[in-house]
Amino acid sequence: MKTLELFSKNILSIPLQTTWYLTDISYMQGLQELYKKQVLQKLKALREHAIIESAVSSNRIEGIEIDKSRIGTLVFGKPTFRDRNEEEVAGYRDALNLIHIKTTKLSISEKTLFQLHRFCRGDIWDAGKYKEKDVDIIQKYSNGSTRIRFKTTSPDKTPMMIKQIISFWQEGMHGRWIHPLILIGALNLDFLCIHPFRDGNGRVSRLLLLLNCYHIGIDVGRYISIERLIENNKERYYETLEESSFKWHEGKHNPWAYINFLLFIINSAYKEFKERTAIVKESRGTKTEIVYSVVKKQKLPFAIADIKKQCPGVSADMIRHLLKQLKRDGKVKCLGRGKYAQCENV
Repeated sequence: MKTLELFSKNILSIPLQTTWYLTDISYMQGLQELYKKQVLQKLKALREHAIIESAVSSNRIEGIEIDKSRIGTLVFGKPTFRDRNEEEVAGYRDALNLIHIKTTKLSISEKTLFQLHRFCRGDIWDAGKYKEKDVDIIQKYSNGSTRIRFKTTSPDKTPMMIKQIISFWQEGMHGRWIHPLILIGALNLDFLCIHPFRDGNGRVSRLLLLLNCYHIGIDVGRYISIERLIENNKERYYETLEESSFKWHEGKHNPWAYINFLLFIINSAYKEFKERTAIVKESRGTKTEIVYSVVKKQKLPFAIADIKKQCPGVSADMIRHLLKQLKRDGKVKCLGRGKYAQCENV
């Protein structure tokens, strides 16, 4: 039993620390459109900087270094590659561009995973192909000794397991098992534990995280490099991954250390985005804009409580008032009456 499967059976309860992260992220997500509207002149520079940092940091986490003087040429040009490292950094750039351009039009699917892996690995024989041999996670020590930190899924079970976690992801999002950000963390953890490719799994997992965020309306990764933030906290990244993967095969693991780490990274990205766009004071209509933005993104019927969870700084009375206004404007309609009544977008 794996992480997404545990959530499908409603076995895991949400820790308080996770709730705090979700509250902070939801609040910042509500503000992101306002920040972007007020600092249009800065966004292009932020996007370009994020592309550079993401392509370099995600590869550097895996020990892939390039000449600093070549970074700009590799990321924004089409040079002749000097070595494999340059090819893989440029390939990661292409994967980022694909995600930033297609966003939600790029599905969470086996086909997409293969496509992202081919970008990351470049012109090599097993790019976009599952591993053919066991690939265990080995930890190396300074004295030269090693240990098996984690035994990954066997090659014969890998295709089935990848199909299964994608299916669980889709069912979880549609059935609203739990907060989407928690499902993102669970999918990322399961992907890394399966370790479907011979090499490049870490890079694909970070691209998958970025793509998943787009699918739930979080696009801070377009402006702030999530990969750079992970690199800056690399020790914590590996520690939480090891902690959460312990007894993963038996379904007796504790996923919250790694899930909370990813929430910490996303929350940090939003904080940095706010700082770098220099938004100091919120306008009087900020809360109204937050509610309208959250309501507009609802794809299924929703209740006032659903909106309140995503707008923690806004009172239920204000949400109720704004929904009435949207109803009068013909933008939403009510489904039923009473405490558990729901609305939907028209």
